[in-house]
Formats: sequence, C-alpha cells, structure tokens
Amino acid sequence: MRRFFDQFVQGGDAQDESSVVTSQWVPRVDIHEERDRFVILADLPGIDPQDVEIWMDKGILSLKGERRTRTGGDAAEGGEAGRGDVRFSRIERATGHFHRRFSLPDSADANAITATGHNGVLEISIPKRPETTPRRIQVGAAQDAASQA
Repeated sequence: MRRFFDQFVQGGDAQDESSVVTSQWVPRVDIHEERDRFVILADLPGIDPQDVEIWMDKGILSLKGERRTRTGGDAAEGGEAGRGDVRFSRIERATGHFHRRFSLPDSADANAITATGHNGVLEISIPKRPETTPRRIQVGAAQDAASQA
C-alpha cells in the first residue's frame, strides 16, 4: 500500500509523463493521504471548475481542461472585446490545454470520487475502500456415510 501511495504522490507512472508532454501547460498539484481518503488539490486559477473534465478509466484518474488567453478589450478595464487595442507588456501566465493523469492505488474507491472547485483550487476527494478484516473460518469434521445411516 505504501508503494502505491508513494507512486501516486510522486507521479512516477509513465502515463502522467506522457500527458505532461502533450499539455501546453501543467497545473501544479498537491496530493495527500488522510485516514479515510486521498486528496488531490490542483491549482487552476482562471478556469471555471465546470469546464474541467475528470474521469476514471482502468485505475487512472484523468484531468483535462483549458485556460484561455484573455485578448482584446477583455484584458483592460473599459475596453471592448475584439478591438485589439490592448498591447501586453508582459505575458507570464500559461494558457492552453492541459491533461494530467494519476494512477490510483488499489485501495481507492473509484465509484465514490467527488470534486469541488473554490478560489482557483480544484479539490478531488478519493475515498478509500473499507479495509477487509481477516477472519478465521472454522473447519468442521465431515460426516462419513456409515455414521449417517
């Protein structure tokens, strides 16, 4: 279990690396484990949480979305969109499509994942499945056919 969580936290699976290569920018994430769940916190400023796609497939949790460039008059107070009268002196915020993937540990309950967005941070809650407790099974003696007659 610890190995699965370490891989989950460190993003050491090849699938995440391939999605980073195909992304135009990579949102930063924090991943931590609590007693009853795993939590992914993704920094997605400027993106409506409703515009983020999240899905599970074969133990892989995927996040996909886009941060669009503000152009024209939207970037300046009082400007008109589409006029092109705004000149940027600096553009540092990354824009474009992103796609992140995370391999979930076997203890994750893929059917109960929830996500909420607040103040530019997307929180994905991944509950853990209840641990199965080993139980002792009583072995009874078989009755032979002669004693049953």
